[in-house]
Amino acid sequence: MSGDGVDLETSVAYLLKEASSVLRTAMEEVLRPLGMSVTHYSCLELLAQRPGLSNSELARGAFVTRQSMNVLLRTLEREGHVTRPTEAPVGKVLPVRLTPRGRRSLEKATVAVRSVELAMLAGLTETEQSTAFRLLRSMIHSLRDGAQPVPRPRGTPAVDHPGKGVASRTLRP
Repeated sequence: MSGDGVDLETSVAYLLKEASSVLRTAMEEVLRPLGMSVTHYSCLELLAQRPGLSNSELARGAFVTRQSMNVLLRTLEREGHVTRPTEAPVGKVLPVRLTPRGRRSLEKATVAVRSVELAMLAGLTETEQSTAFRLLRSMIHSLRDGAQPVPRPRGTPAVDHPGKGVASRTLRP
């Protein structure tokens, strides 16, 4: 590592970004033959679990802009996967709902996506999977709750890596 830069070999943030990128690529590969993208799948899955979400809520849940979600929803509506009322029942929000065609499409995609998740977790025991889930959830909460970095001595790794130094907690609750 040089200067004050991030050591990519020991950076948890970099490792998470790499895992996210590899996961997205694997999901795109299994969804492409079904005519879907990860965002398309995410939108259908969100609607199956929470019918009536708005464009903004779907965008937040799928980690895209409202504009991108609106373009996707118009396509999904045209293809018969979702419906939206022409006028908002209350205020300006147009609740989106899956159609039977959208549900059938989602069922196929869910099988494909689940196969990717199972492959990703194949080398982990149930205990390791539970631990990974708990740790990732904790990291998300720390960032969302505005946790502040704990100062560490220069050169001290952010986390304990075998043979690479002493563990140091970098976020304070």
